[in-house]
Amino acid sequence: MKAETVASVRKLGACTEAVEWLAEQKNPTLAWRDCVRGDWMLWLLGKLAGQVGDPRRKKLVLAACGCARLSMKYVRAGEDRPRIAIETAERWAKGKATIEEVRTAASAASAAYSASAAYAAAYSAAYAASAAEQSKVTEQCAGIVREFYPRPPRLEA
Repeated sequence: MKAETVASVRKLGACTEAVEWLAEQKNPTLAWRDCVRGDWMLWLLGKLAGQVGDPRRKKLVLAACGCARLSMKYVRAGEDRPRIAIETAERWAKGKATIEEVRTAASAASAAYSASAAYAAAYSAAYAASAAEQSKVTEQCAGIVREFYPRPPRLEA
């Protein structure tokens, strides 16, 4: 990978593991195609997409919502606030909700998570999940990100 590309990602504040991985890749297109870390991809896109609420973030929000839906299997039956938060963010990205509605729904989802009797169990389970399961989810997320962003973002001027 070009040193300038690696330096650009480092300057944005990428973690050491991501920077080292990127440095080993042949070029940005192949790196984007081969990346199995959807979390890294979302992070990079987030760094490049403007401030929260910026219209340029709409596609990023849709990709993040797709990734967030992967966690819905961990939400207890009857708890709708996380789903509503995702749907509200998707509506914002489509011009059908305000950023204030998104913030309200996100706050409610956070409250649902914190107040849940299963909070401690879910928190523990998330960290106790096998490395294979975590890799599977981040790889699924990478695929979702590539559906919205088939090409890597441009880093150099």
